[in-house]
Amino acid sequence: MMENKKEFKLIPKKNPKFLLPNALTIFGVCLGLSSIKFAIDLNYSMAVIAIGFAAILDTLDGRLARLIKGTSKVGKELDSLTDVISFGVAPGFIMYFWALNELGKLGWMLVLIYVVCCALRLARFNLTIIEEKETWKINFFEGVPSPAAAGLVLLPLILNLSSFIEYKNSALLSTICILITSILMISSIPTYSLKKILIPRHLTIFLLLGIGIYLSLVIFYTFQTLFITGLIYILLIPISNFHYKKNNKKHITTTQENEDEDEDFL
Repeated sequence: MMENKKEFKLIPKKNPKFLLPNALTIFGVCLGLSSIKFAIDLNYSMAVIAIGFAAILDTLDGRLARLIKGTSKVGKELDSLTDVISFGVAPGFIMYFWALNELGKLGWMLVLIYVVCCALRLARFNLTIIEEKETWKINFFEGVPSPAAAGLVLLPLILNLSSFIEYKNSALLSTICILITSILMISSIPTYSLKKILIPRHLTIFLLLGIGIYLSLVIFYTFQTLFITGLIYILLIPISNFHYKKNNKKHITTTQENEDEDEDFL
């Protein structure tokens, strides 16, 4: 008589497609933790690059999961937990080792504030539900997302590495950036998410050309390109706020007109 043996399963046999997006997420958190090690070794350029790659993987894992229909509740929770590490804890440590340690206890308190705000922002994101009548809101985040926040927090360091200008009081600039970014994360200011942006087929070639040019600039002028990208993102925040309010006003007007038509019909 053969004994019944329970087979250990890392993932369900029927759903192996769940593995790839989650593997990218795990790889991203490894990059985030590695950036801390680079910062401890005073290799700040590699620390910033590691965070950049982690942000790219964070963008890809969700899109890949939706593309192959491999989304899951575990993947969503895992993504948020890794985001706290890669875009909350890691950038906070990098900035502390680079400049904020000069402020002593105040510098460490700033790191704690930033990480807590990052965790609160991700918790709110997990609870956000968009109604069917408001699908246009999927193109907007409530507050600055954690990957973008990591880039904004690291801007003083990126500016220093870019050699655009030389400045001495890096601790003060870092303090201002970390406080403003923390507020933006937990605020209700709408920012672009670009999840459902549709590109016409005849413009695809120009999109690919633009991506190629941008990647070339990142390779040859890494920190200069990253700093300019950060400035462009900051400029897009008020634009996205105006765009959101315009769409919301249009949605309210359309809803009221439909309600008036229903009342007239009844």
